[in-house]
Amino acid sequence: MFTFLLIVQTVIAASLVLTILMQRSEGGGLGVGGSSSGFMTARGAADFLTRVTSILGALFIILSIMLAGYAGVNRKPVEIDTSLVNQSAPVVPNVVPAPTDQAAPATGQQSGNQAAPAVPLAQ
Repeated sequence: MFTFLLIVQTVIAASLVLTILMQRSEGGGLGVGGSSSGFMTARGAADFLTRVTSILGALFIILSIMLAGYAGVNRKPVEIDTSLVNQSAPVVPNVVPAPTDQAAPATGQQSGNQAAPAVPLAQ
């Protein structure tokens, strides 16, 4: 329903702009001139465009109020995702890999049950 009203509002706004742009600033309306006995005289066109402008303006205001009311009534509350609240990133222990061969390392470290001191890899 909101989308339909929004499309109607857009069409009315475009029509309102066009009718305003067709009017002459002096009140001539459509720039029509000629005999006064014709169907659309300059004054008749000005009266017609003035009425159309006022009707389209009123429709535009009414639809704006309706759209604001409709959007306010159908507004959903903000939902916050709390599924990750008390979770922390997994801690990766700083483990130095043990040597693969059973021989004692050449750096003079002891092999056995004692933990080897952490040595940075890039020196």
